[in-house]
Amino acid sequence: MSVRVLLADDEDLVRSGLILILQADPEISVVAEASDGAQAVHLARTHRPDVVLMDIRMPVMDGLAATKEITGLPHAPKVVVLTTFDLDEYVHATLQAGAMGFLLKNTPPRELIRAVKTINSGDAMLAPSVTRRLLSAFATRDTDRTAEARNRLSDLTAREREVLKLVGEGKSNAEIGTCLHMSEATVKTHVSRVLAKLQCANRVQAAIVAHDAGLLAT
Repeated sequence: MSVRVLLADDEDLVRSGLILILQADPEISVVAEASDGAQAVHLARTHRPDVVLMDIRMPVMDGLAATKEITGLPHAPKVVVLTTFDLDEYVHATLQAGAMGFLLKNTPPRELIRAVKTINSGDAMLAPSVTRRLLSAFATRDTDRTAEARNRLSDLTAREREVLKLVGEGKSNAEIGTCLHMSEATVKTHVSRVLAKLQCANRVQAAIVAHDAGLLAT
């Protein structure tokens, strides 16, 4: 069964290019495309895609509002933020709203296809090359938020803190397993416990908590 994708971007050229790239893979099908956030929400309800590639700056309803709406749907699709390398100021808020990760609009075709499949499998797309830059730019720590984040980490075991740190660094379950000498199945169990204890919907939100708590190296 192919991965069903909804594209949301107000630029026709961008959507056309993404369609050509994604549909070159027989395991991916673009089921709908939206030119604004409100349309994206409507199409997400009617087409029930697996993955939504969401632009941020769009008319009628921006990507942040649309992401909040879509992630609140029953059996919600996984939302991935599409951003430019100059870092849109809304990206961090969109990730907090429930997006599973982010992709740069200049992502190479092969990486874009791999990312869509990765997201669909339930793993967040945290590109290590830009994760820390995003977190630093949009999650600048303040005293209150640092204290709150550190309080949330207080329930974690030492091993769970190690796992959270590596999640925050953008490592996959397989990479975490290699670093900590654990099986991938054991890593998945630890990640699930970390997300539950932190009350995070996904790995991206957990990475934000790790950053706010000062767990990641600067």
